[in-house]
Amino acid sequence: MGRVKTRKVKVLAREIMEKFPDRVSADFELNKMLVGEVLTGQISKKLRNQVAGYITRLVKRELEKAEEEAVAEAK
Repeated sequence: MGRVKTRKVKVLAREIMEKFPDRVSADFELNKMLVGEVLTGQISKKLRNQVAGYITRLVKRELEKAEEEAVAEAK
C-alpha cells in the first residue's frame, strides 16, 4: 500500500494547482521550486516536498486520463 497524504498536503496542492495551472508540471523538481516560491517561509522542507510530490502525481494522473480519452475517441 502507498502512503496516505495528510489533508494539509492535499489542500495546499489543490490550491497551488488552481492558482498556477500554467506553472504546474509533471516534473517534481519544477514543482518543488514553485511550491518553495509560493509558500515562502511558511512550511518545512519535508512538507514542501510532500506537496510537490502530490502535485506531480495529480498532473501525471490527469495526463494519463487525457491520453486514454484521446485513444478512446480515435477508435
